[in-house]
Amino acid sequence: MFRSETMALCQLFIQPESAYQSVSELGETGTVQFRDLNGDVNYFQRKFVSEVRRCDEMERKLRYMESEVRKDGVPIQDNLPELPRAPNPRAIIDLEANLEKMGNDILELSQNAVNLKSNYLELTELRHVLEKTQVFFTEEEANDSMNRTLNEDVQIQSVTGHGRLEFVAGVIIRERVPAFERMLWRISRGNVFLRQVGLDQALEDPATGNQMFKTAFVAFFQGEQLKSRIKKVCSGFHASLYPCPHTPAERSEMLTGVRTRLEDLNMILNETRDHRQLVLRNVAKELPNWTIMVRKMKAIYHTMNLFNMDVSKKCLIGECWVPISDLNIVRNCLNEGSRICGSTMPSFLNVIYTDESPPTFNRTNKFTRGFQNLIDAYGVASYREVNPALYTIITFPFLFSVMFGDAGHGVIMTLFALFMILKEKKFMSQKSKSEIWNIFFAGRYIVLLMGIFSIYTGVIYNDLFSKSMNLFGSSWSIPYDTQTIRDFHSLQLDPADKSSYKQTPYPMGVDPVWALAQNKIIFLNSYKMKLSIIFGVVHMIFGVCMSVCNIMYFKKYPSLFLEFLPQLLFLIVLFFYLVVLMFVKWVLYSATIGEKRFSSRCAPSVLITFINMILQGHTKIPGCDEYMFPGQAIIQYVCIGIAIVCIPVMLFGKPVYFLFAKRNKSGGIIHSNGTTQDIELQSDPTQTLTSTSETAASGTKHEEDSFGELMIHQSIHTIEYVLSTISHTASYLRLWALSLAHGQLSEVLWSMVLRQGLGAEENNYVFSIVLFFSFAAWAFFTLAILVMMEGLSAFLHTLRLHWVEFMSKFYEGQGYPFQPFCFKSILDAEESEE
Repeated sequence: MFRSETMALCQLFIQPESAYQSVSELGETGTVQFRDLNGDVNYFQRKFVSEVRRCDEMERKLRYMESEVRKDGVPIQDNLPELPRAPNPRAIIDLEANLEKMGNDILELSQNAVNLKSNYLELTELRHVLEKTQVFFTEEEANDSMNRTLNEDVQIQSVTGHGRLEFVAGVIIRERVPAFERMLWRISRGNVFLRQVGLDQALEDPATGNQMFKTAFVAFFQGEQLKSRIKKVCSGFHASLYPCPHTPAERSEMLTGVRTRLEDLNMILNETRDHRQLVLRNVAKELPNWTIMVRKMKAIYHTMNLFNMDVSKKCLIGECWVPISDLNIVRNCLNEGSRICGSTMPSFLNVIYTDESPPTFNRTNKFTRGFQNLIDAYGVASYREVNPALYTIITFPFLFSVMFGDAGHGVIMTLFALFMILKEKKFMSQKSKSEIWNIFFAGRYIVLLMGIFSIYTGVIYNDLFSKSMNLFGSSWSIPYDTQTIRDFHSLQLDPADKSSYKQTPYPMGVDPVWALAQNKIIFLNSYKMKLSIIFGVVHMIFGVCMSVCNIMYFKKYPSLFLEFLPQLLFLIVLFFYLVVLMFVKWVLYSATIGEKRFSSRCAPSVLITFINMILQGHTKIPGCDEYMFPGQAIIQYVCIGIAIVCIPVMLFGKPVYFLFAKRNKSGGIIHSNGTTQDIELQSDPTQTLTSTSETAASGTKHEEDSFGELMIHQSIHTIEYVLSTISHTASYLRLWALSLAHGQLSEVLWSMVLRQGLGAEENNYVFSIVLFFSFAAWAFFTLAILVMMEGLSAFLHTLRLHWVEFMSKFYEGQGYPFQPFCFKSILDAEESEE
């Protein structure tokens, strides 16, 4: 992980008959990134566009079959134990014919099922009309009988058929009944008598399968003209009309026939449904394999469309980026493809040279992948540039733990990470759709290290859920008697008094007695603030030193003396000197020392001393020396002088050098960028490796055109670096600020929530109940606020310290990632899109 893989631009010469199998083998290994040699050719005019269309058609059929399978609730196996390989070209025809046959069978079954369900729905509606409307006709016949008894003329008209009430019967969707009734009233001017009754059972729509609630109705009227109007209204409201006999005997006979037909049709529907389920289960077993095979075929033909055909049309030519360590794998894939198809002409590979910058490829595993993703999120490293991810594995969780230093919260985070790691195979096979969970799971090893480091810093801070741990016994002792302790609320422990302090430091971390001290925050503030400055300066110096690796590798030797050394000296003489003053003050000054000059009262402020060094000021304490050691004033003058000298060197060094130095133009490298070179890597791998590195180095050099542009570029770079050393050093104070905030918030949560239930006494059951609920609240807020929110805040601040304060010293991040042709990546991307 120190540098990205050495890449080579290769030409592949593949026989047309073995191209499909060779590309398939390369897709299984995922070792090459192909280049498009047909950029000026319309996609629809490329050689294998017809094969891609065939794959699109097969994908359409597969999507249709999958929708039908899921519609019927047939389970589909999502996780295959082993992914099938792409089918042979000869097997593609069989696969296409099989998909065509299965698709047509399912389509025919679906159409038959819809037709049968439509017939079943019509018969069901007719049965409901005959059953539900029987009472309406009974009332009408009773009214007619009464009229015949009272009026003989009416009886004559009834016999002759003149003046008898006509009717229309049918069903309509329940939501449309009010509007339907109003429309009948309007067109007939109140001369339609509408009777309706709702159906108890919901009916199924044959096309969509949705449930419908309908109402049966009978509309009584007189006249043929009104009848035609009513039928038009029924057609407009999509009401289904059914024939209904006038006499009860005919209606009863029709109802019996409808019920018989319904029973027969229901039996046919069940048999059709069973047959459809059998067909869909057989399809569901093979559907994942078919889908993967078709997607692989489509990817292969897409890749073959990137190839170019030679003049004789007897060979396909492709260009690809390949890691040099994987060249033998690529050759084996080409040989395997020729062997499978039985080709007598072998395919071969040539390494060619180009002035184009290669892609960046860093090999990772499941542990390092998360840290590499953090760096790539800022910017992919330039080719063969030093990779910060190697050092981030340690520095990232350590700086996080400085802000998140609590052993208890670190244990919670560690247990959560261990849970994800131990169950990683199960979670990877399930492929959760939750974006938040996927982010946590992808960084499970980062969370593990952050938790472990937080436990360590929690022990150093002596902080466990805001409480201290007395593991080794305090180095302080109480010299006061019991009466004095009772009479005074606060007492002072003097470190100069041997009866108060044992003069032996606490073995590890902070002495637990500080948890009871009133000046605890003052002490911890000073301690953590100095630690943050120390860690920040060391981190930045390490980042500047890492630029040497890039300078030496790319042979930019002038930058070693004109950029690196001035930057390093500027950082050392100012800010590393500040760190040295902290250690000198810790060593020289003590409360127990006999000499007055080095007593705690005369200890100068490091910050004031540093400000006086910059501004050439003086701060004198009566009876004390301004400086910590002899010769400090001279050293500070020298440091200021060196820092001032470094600024013009950084500003004018490179422009003056490139203005007067003679540039040696390299004429030995042949930039072919696509022409064949009969160079085999196995003959001289050292020469190839050196040439590739020189080519990448030449591509990354800044070729400025004029002295003015050089000055502008260098001025911006110098001003940015000088000002950033101050701002970046101050930026590391976030280590102290977030650590203080985390500790204080944890302490407030303990005292304001959990401590409310700790006042329980013997036989006091009320406090035990309060303790039960207060502990639940404390645990909830601890997880939600202190672990989740504070952890996320510390994570983001640590990420900023690496991206800005650390990586800006040596990292360009101007590269582009190596994206190999790999079936696994293609299938995962398509699944995520779905």
